[in-house]
Amino acid sequence: MIYCRALRAPFRLSTQPLTSFHVLLAKKYHPDTNKDDPKAKEKFSQLAEAYEVLSDEVKRKQYDTYGSAGFDTGAGSSGQSYWKGGPTVDPEELFRKIFGEFSSSSFGDFQSVFHQPQEYIMELTFNQAAKGVNKEFTVNITDTCERCDGKGNEPGTKVQHCHYCGGSGMETINTGPFVMRSTCRRCGGRGSIVTSPCVVCRGAGEAKQKKKVVIPVPAVSPSLPALQLPDSDVAPASQNRAFAYAIPGVEDGQTVRMPVGKREIFITFRVQKSPVFQRDGADIHSNLFISIAQAILGGTARAQGLYETINVVIPPGTQSDQKIRMSGKGIPRINSYGYGDHYIHIKIRVPKRLTSRQQSLILSYAEDETDVEGTVNGVTNTSTEPVSESLDFGV
Repeated sequence: MIYCRALRAPFRLSTQPLTSFHVLLAKKYHPDTNKDDPKAKEKFSQLAEAYEVLSDEVKRKQYDTYGSAGFDTGAGSSGQSYWKGGPTVDPEELFRKIFGEFSSSSFGDFQSVFHQPQEYIMELTFNQAAKGVNKEFTVNITDTCERCDGKGNEPGTKVQHCHYCGGSGMETINTGPFVMRSTCRRCGGRGSIVTSPCVVCRGAGEAKQKKKVVIPVPAVSPSLPALQLPDSDVAPASQNRAFAYAIPGVEDGQTVRMPVGKREIFITFRVQKSPVFQRDGADIHSNLFISIAQAILGGTARAQGLYETINVVIPPGTQSDQKIRMSGKGIPRINSYGYGDHYIHIKIRVPKRLTSRQQSLILSYAEDETDVEGTVNGVTNTSTEPVSESLDFGV
């Protein structure tokens, strides 16, 4: 059996995270929670065997040298006899022992090993998300104590060598025929004992801190790792200010990961709807209202762009809902180069009221129009019968 694979752990891993791997998997494959799985008990036993080998320095060296076959009796050279496969500890007892220590030890519980990143919601306007803006806010996060630098003892004092475990942070427990290695109960796995705890963190090495976080929005692309930049002159040397890598194009609901000190936070962006623009990836869409004369004869019109006012050329004979493409006037493309496009949707504004001259001209035009389906108010139809002398341009 490949023990690291059984624990789903890297081949080179220290005892503390190795223990956490075992506890999480043991909880997952515990026979009590997998009563319908006939192989659950076997998997649970394999996890105990893997942890027992990898957490013991001697057995770990044997495993690194000979593999799992090296634990069969007579597998070694020069007549050496090695421990035969199978756990020498009771898997249930091992699980309860480790799980109990994780829950009560000063070394930390599950949350200290698998720290759950805090989540924050950041509200952005459409333009802020598309163009970018520096957003600064303060977060409360548990991080390395600045007073003791994470050591746990008051500055100027010394820690005592743990004689219970000999400074190794691990102890050997004999329970009848079973032998078990686990985190030292006296020092909590530190290898030393704090006699003068830090007045800020009370010996924990970590404390709640307020940190200013600067997000260059748009912040981080989901496919790129977060990057912490050097502190600015606003932040002290203890890294009370953090930054993210600037990548354009934040979308509504996008979540990015950002390091703050030795921790991480998740930031979910909520992008407000724009009264002008609609987004489609890197492209944006907006409406432009033009007059009847502009639609027929052509001309120019001014449209609101994302970065500037745009002069739009209206071709003669422009139809309603016709799209005009403004190349490169959209949002910067994520994971690519260049910008998206701005699509302008033409809307023809029909006047509700006409002057006498405008009415006369429109009637003259209507009388000469040939491609009309139906009738036009105020214009004699083909049967020479008057339809109506009143004009109503209301909508």
